[in-house]
Amino acid sequence: MFSLAGKVALVTGASRGIGRADALALARAGADVVITDILLESDADEKVLETTVAGQLLRDRGVVYAEQTAEEIRQLGRRAAVFKMDVTDREQVARVVTGVVKEFGRIDILVNNAAMLDHVATIENQNDKLWERDLRINLTGAYNCAKAVWPHMKEQHWGRIINMSSVAGTMGGFGQASYSSTKAGVIGLTRSLALEGARYQITSNAIVPGIIGTEAWKMGNPKMNERMIARTAFRRPGEPEDIAHAVVFLASEEAKYITGIELYVAGGINLFTF
Repeated sequence: MFSLAGKVALVTGASRGIGRADALALARAGADVVITDILLESDADEKVLETTVAGQLLRDRGVVYAEQTAEEIRQLGRRAAVFKMDVTDREQVARVVTGVVKEFGRIDILVNNAAMLDHVATIENQNDKLWERDLRINLTGAYNCAKAVWPHMKEQHWGRIINMSSVAGTMGGFGQASYSSTKAGVIGLTRSLALEGARYQITSNAIVPGIIGTEAWKMGNPKMNERMIARTAFRRPGEPEDIAHAVVFLASEEAKYITGIELYVAGGINLFTF
């Protein structure tokens, strides 16, 4: 079950955390995988880093693994490629997708994982430039990538689009106006793509992660992290692999009749816990 042999997957924001786990899990299931990210080990773009404190910290702490992830995928016997890609740049996204189809012959699975979560402030203190940035990356970026792969999936009459939302998008988040709004928007995009894709056997689903113990999360305030963990039924954070397993299922043929859903992988944070 859940074999992805012969399929080609593209994962955005795959240099670390959930995206990296997704890429490795897809490869273990048999897919060839394309890693894309705005941050690569061998190409630290200072202009990019200026726009995000998180990017600077991640690079400085050596937790950017795009090229390493691709090598691990090759060691699994699968094909892999790495592309530096800014999901807000439509022309660049189109070039990457064209390059993937030329190199791999097809594109079957898109995992829209790239997002920013470093803008935390109450509404009166929200930074307008970062609000716009989050819209461009978290929501418009997913739109750009889905639109770019759509003609290829439509032509082959098969496709899987998996968008990463968040419990912040379904429950709201204190001090997270930009992040919550964009992640709620991702769910609306997911449903629209599901309706339009059904006649072409393209499914579109959203995963709703809760508190996941990524590198970025571990860099957060320990006291705040403990408060968030206490909201979950399991009283612990999830692991990136928990999300990756859900991605593999939704990408598989076993999920062919599932579309337009929000799949919570959230440890019960959305339940009434005390």
